[in-house]
Amino acid sequence: MRVYPDTSFLCSLYRKQVHTPVALSYVRSQTEPILVSSFLVLEFRQSVRLQGWIHERNPSQGFSLFETDGMLRDFQSDLRTGIWKMVSPDWAEVHQLGEAISRKHTAVSGNRLVDILHLATALHLGCETFLSFDKRQQALATAEGLRLGV
Repeated sequence: MRVYPDTSFLCSLYRKQVHTPVALSYVRSQTEPILVSSFLVLEFRQSVRLQGWIHERNPSQGFSLFETDGMLRDFQSDLRTGIWKMVSPDWAEVHQLGEAISRKHTAVSGNRLVDILHLATALHLGCETFLSFDKRQQALATAEGLRLGV
């Protein structure tokens, strides 16, 4: 079974949040690596670094640099040990799928480009299951025929 997550899933896995127990349980139940693209990894790392920057300017917001460093280190370790499998999709095909998804759904459901590209990547890679804690993203994945893993 091919599985693809979005950034909300990765963030819940690497920073204690309300969905962390579900994310951990799902990952631990897998017998094969979960697919990730360079785009997903970049977005995850960027979002973590941005939270560190925010925290440095206002300590009541974001994540401490200690926490962001730990999140990035833990993710890299899991990538090395094979929990995640980095794949290289054909980005031109992903963009074509993204355009079709955008045309079909955005006027009705207000989807963001980054979310559409994650979904298009999952579809392009032949994934059956999509992992997200974002309700709008879950609805889009379901509308495009993917099962939700969480």
